[in-house]
Amino acid sequence: MSSRKMLANAIRVLSMDAVQRANSGHPGAPMGMADIAEVLYNDFMRHNPANPEWSDRDRFVMSNGHGSMLPYSVLHLTGYDVTIEDLKNFRQLHSKTPGHPEYGYAPGIETTTGPLGQGISNAVGMAIAERALAAEFNRDDFDIVDHFTYVFLGDGCMMEGISHESCSLAGTLGLGKLIAFWDDNGISIDGKVEDWFLDDTPKRFEAYGWHVVEVDGHNADEIKIAIEAARAITAKPSLICCKTIIGFGSPNKAGGHACHGAPLGEEEVALARIELNWEHEPFVIPDQVYRSWDHRERGQAQEDAWQQKFDGYRAEHPELAAEFERRINRELPENWEQASQAFIAEVDETAEDKATRQASLAAIEAYSPLLPELFGGSADLGGSNGTEWSGYRPMRAESPDANYINYGVREFGMSAMMNGIVLHGGFIPFGATFLVFSEYARNALRMAALMKIQSIFVYTHDSIGLGEDGPTHQAVEQIPTLRMIPNMQVWRPCDTVETAVCWKAAIEHRDGPSCLVFSRQGLKYQSRSPEQIDAIKRGGYILRDCAGIPDVIIIATGSEVELVMAACESEALEKQNIRVVSMPSTSVFDRQPQDYKDEVLPPGISARIAVEAAVTEGWYKYVGSDGIIIGIDTFGESAPAKELFAYFGFTVSKVVEAVNGLLGID
Repeated sequence: MSSRKMLANAIRVLSMDAVQRANSGHPGAPMGMADIAEVLYNDFMRHNPANPEWSDRDRFVMSNGHGSMLPYSVLHLTGYDVTIEDLKNFRQLHSKTPGHPEYGYAPGIETTTGPLGQGISNAVGMAIAERALAAEFNRDDFDIVDHFTYVFLGDGCMMEGISHESCSLAGTLGLGKLIAFWDDNGISIDGKVEDWFLDDTPKRFEAYGWHVVEVDGHNADEIKIAIEAARAITAKPSLICCKTIIGFGSPNKAGGHACHGAPLGEEEVALARIELNWEHEPFVIPDQVYRSWDHRERGQAQEDAWQQKFDGYRAEHPELAAEFERRINRELPENWEQASQAFIAEVDETAEDKATRQASLAAIEAYSPLLPELFGGSADLGGSNGTEWSGYRPMRAESPDANYINYGVREFGMSAMMNGIVLHGGFIPFGATFLVFSEYARNALRMAALMKIQSIFVYTHDSIGLGEDGPTHQAVEQIPTLRMIPNMQVWRPCDTVETAVCWKAAIEHRDGPSCLVFSRQGLKYQSRSPEQIDAIKRGGYILRDCAGIPDVIIIATGSEVELVMAACESEALEKQNIRVVSMPSTSVFDRQPQDYKDEVLPPGISARIAVEAAVTEGWYKYVGSDGIIIGIDTFGESAPAKELFAYFGFTVSKVVEAVNGLLGID
């Protein structure tokens, strides 16, 4: 047996043993891709097991995340803090080795993968970030950003539509530091894919503008030559099509779907040991194999060489070096708090009436000079979404120095690529589309929330206020369902001041994603005291109060705040004791101390109304069973916005009627 084959077999046996011990998992992909991983890690990967966060490390993404035992095995073998005990605890509660790679569990796992196609899309985002960061910071002989992004993907990733979105854009942008390995084994859980997947994948990627090569995925020499060629082609991403046998080494199950998503079984594991000429007990790796895999000394030397280069860079370019470190360490500039508060005060002083999508653009204009790490983009609607600020520089194949991506009509791909940009480091990305199209992107939003990473999703045209485009484009159920995502911070501001504050909050929210939801139509500026402005960041606050104890509390968000304020100032209600609570973010308000929540919404006052141009179900937690919700539990219609609001009952008279009903006034 060659030494390379023995090193690859270490991955195979650890994978089949861990899956067997857990009695759950996918041994086939790790066993089939082991030879590719062995060549990649032992001949090419730059990484330091002692410092998994080293900024110039190569990135590795296992997009076919069901094959998680491959990266876990490699991390263990190369010297990361992933022990044999961790491998034995595969798929067990609170282990470092869950069923799919989960960001933040084991060192060296770059992203959460599992929903197929998102890993390759994250990898595209990582390659975008590497390219933009290199263009911004590299100088002369100091290439302080110079690494590759490698990704494994399978037939399932290829079939998922998101891979078309992200890989098409990767080719258009010429991301030459992105190298993907397709595990072409022809098998999915249902069997041979030839009955439902006959795409000519190499030609598909050639059409995207990728460099494509086909190899025997079990031939180390072919794999090495292909990687060398891919690394040398700097103007195109590369796809290495690896013809493999799923479950390689299993004498009775290799090449079929039986080893895809189930343990091999004790008898077959024993037979695979014989087939692989592996004479050791489960989870026992011989010392010579460990020594050959161990990357700790080499990895430290690689990082030390980079650090020496960076020290020279710092001497030549001290300001750039300081800025680079600030960005990589995810620190805000020293002047951030003062400057951002000054902008909010300026917005309040101007007291403009405008659509919050326009107020959002003004916030981007103000914050982007303070934060060069803001990296924008839109899914084709930049002019409508207000994301093309005066200083935006779109990335093109020939122009890598960029702070913006024209994602095209690719909402899902955009969102997953944004996640990859965050995970790479050095940027705070935001990407925009119409709110209703958040549905296309939903699983990428979920992944951002699951990983607790700072993607900022900008959504405009937030309700039936969209108007004539009709119910296909009018968001009704999207805001409440976004609020249901754990760890997701959702903001729907009512005017220019709340918009400036919600942008500031999203920029400061480092441990999770944010959705910023803006109106198409113009909204009225609301006057506030400095204390009220400061309270906006708490998600909900008293915008209008009354003398003494309120008889009724009205809660509203976004465009409906203006409506509620108009109703309270009308002759019909001006003498009533009514408190108006603006709640731009229920998710942020819910995390406030109980005494603050009770101050805003006193538990003893049950006469409550909630007003939002969206489905009503989520508001019962605030108004209770005795309250009233003015919302919309149907789809919209095609008509001018003002007519729609009147037709669906978002009127002063409707609010007056609700207040009088709670107070028993005829």
